[in-house]
Amino acid sequence: MNVSRARIVAAALGIGAAVAGASAHAVVVITVTEPWVRPGTLRGSSEAYLALASSDARALVTARSDAAASVVIRGPDPAARIVSALPVPAGTVVKLAPGANRLQLNGLRRTLMLGARVPIVLVLEAPDGARQEVAVDAEVRRRAPTDDERRAHAHPR
Repeated sequence: MNVSRARIVAAALGIGAAVAGASAHAVVVITVTEPWVRPGTLRGSSEAYLALASSDARALVTARSDAAASVVIRGPDPAARIVSALPVPAGTVVKLAPGANRLQLNGLRRTLMLGARVPIVLVLEAPDGARQEVAVDAEVRRRAPTDDERRAHAHPR
């Protein structure tokens, strides 16, 4: 079984998984959880966050979205430098989060209102150069889904 591109649609609160393999014996599982995007204005920018994992080592090398003219990977440093590749070690969850590594959507093609959906395609690369695409359906939110869940269950002391 030779698969050159794997795709998945991950729900805003859901779990996504893409499976690709070079042979019937080699299968790679890529998961995306909690994808979300901050609100943004037309022609402005926004940031996208998610948790990403792979059963084999990969690197997030690029991303794209119909909602933006360009998408770049930003590092966690104060200068927010552009990162050419973000390693995703095998079996490790890599979180893209506020103040950490994240995706920046530039030149928004529409206003991103709370509750809207934003399609994002992540491109991951294997050590041998093979690339896989993972389609993600992110919700526009003010904070991560788990943060909202925690707040809903917080009790006054």
